[in-house]
Amino acid sequence: MPLIILAHPHFEQSTANKTIVETLQNKVKDLEVRNIHQLYPNYQINVAEEQAALLRHELIILQYPMYWFNMPAILKLWFDEVFTYQFAYGSKGDKLKDKKLLTSLTIGQVEQNYSNYDVDVINHLHEPVKLSTLYSQMQYLTPIVLYGVSPVTTEQNDIQAKAKQHSEKLVALIEKYR
Repeated sequence: MPLIILAHPHFEQSTANKTIVETLQNKVKDLEVRNIHQLYPNYQINVAEEQAALLRHELIILQYPMYWFNMPAILKLWFDEVFTYQFAYGSKGDKLKDKKLLTSLTIGQVEQNYSNYDVDVINHLHEPVKLSTLYSQMQYLTPIVLYGVSPVTTEQNDIQAKAKQHSEKLVALIEKYR
């Protein structure tokens, strides 16, 4: 059973993330979606509930938009609060061992805007997630990135079409790692 940790502060206004999640809900059996902005609007994460959700699933998908080359603040807080000593790491912290973590993110800018640097920007930006995953003895899966979904520069129909293609990639990966 896959789990989506959805971290979009304005999910209802999102075209890309909303299309992705709704498509997955329609196509993937037994999918659990935890919209952490909806669950914790005051940023008071229920650690026990979140840890229980992680324990129920073998594939964890982080779904979020990139903000200023980073994850939304609530997702960082979620990591800080949920990946605790003796749960995610430490001498008895093997509760996430061998679970798979996949990042699925949306970026408003087009892909070529991320290739004008001397580093592989996306892999560089994912290092904290990758290291947290590996430190927790989880399997880190290559991120799936959807570029060019800004409503300022892209028509809603085009964003939805791109998001549906992105969703199909996710469905294939979910089936592969089930």
